[in-house]
Amino acid sequence: MAYIDYYKILGVDKKATADEIKKAYRKLARKYHPDVNPGDKEAEKKFKEINEANEVLSNAENREKYDKYGEHWKHGEEYEKAQQQQRQYQQSGSYGGNFGGFSGGDFDGGEDFSDFFQSMFGGSGQSFGGSSRGSASGKFKGQDISAELNLHLKDAAKTHQQTFEINGKKVRITIPAGISDGQKIKLKGHGNPGFNGGPNGDLYITFNIKEDQHFKRNGNDLGSNIEIDLYTAVLGGEVTVPTLEGNVMLKVKPETQNGTKVRLKGKGFPVYKKEGEYGDLFVTYTVKLPTHLTEKEKELFGELKNLKK
Repeated sequence: MAYIDYYKILGVDKKATADEIKKAYRKLARKYHPDVNPGDKEAEKKFKEINEANEVLSNAENREKYDKYGEHWKHGEEYEKAQQQQRQYQQSGSYGGNFGGFSGGDFDGGEDFSDFFQSMFGGSGQSFGGSSRGSASGKFKGQDISAELNLHLKDAAKTHQQTFEINGKKVRITIPAGISDGQKIKLKGHGNPGFNGGPNGDLYITFNIKEDQHFKRNGNDLGSNIEIDLYTAVLGGEVTVPTLEGNVMLKVKPETQNGTKVRLKGKGFPVYKKEGEYGDLFVTYTVKLPTHLTEKEKELFGELKNLKK
């Protein structure tokens, strides 16, 4: 099971009290409840994560195991036995080398059961059996590594390459267009070295997409707010609208109301790993009222007011 920071999901500190956890859960559950966000897949996903976090952290026994073992909290006792067995073999001289540490907060495995336990209890088909003085026959996969990569929204909207350093080694990856905030990708074999001929661990990268000053992302759709003056709203005209591909001119219909929303089909975010497919851009007009009117302008507005009587 992949490691999820339940404290981060609920927005609380690791020293948070039971009451603080309960309050944080209730607040977020109301915000992301499906009834409040009908049809919103991101909100639905968030709601499930919130409930999962609450189920673990609101239970004192589960929380204690989670704090100790991280994503392996359900199998903590098995790990303790395995670690004890490891120490026995090291002391007897049959087990050379140093097996990587086990840190709950640093793993981001993708399987339902950890690679550590798979390799130890049957994943590789080998065990510690045999003489206590020979070489150990078990092969162990190296530790997985997790990392975070920050991207601007416009960078996430295009396929591009980035190079970064992990454990002193440079890693170059291709980031597909349409990557989501919080999405993880796995780079097999880029984790810590394996033990006794076992495979290297994997590298899990979590992407953090920064908020953009022009666009708000909702799945593959984008939203933006555009100001138009009163005269354009009343009489109609044109307005410049930014998109991911550059500015476009958009016609404004006469008598456009404040809050009017228009759709620009295919001008949204690219769909992940589906070349040529895009979401839509939804533009909301905000009508800006004129200020610092001259006496003449006020007089003209007065005449308009009287005409409407």
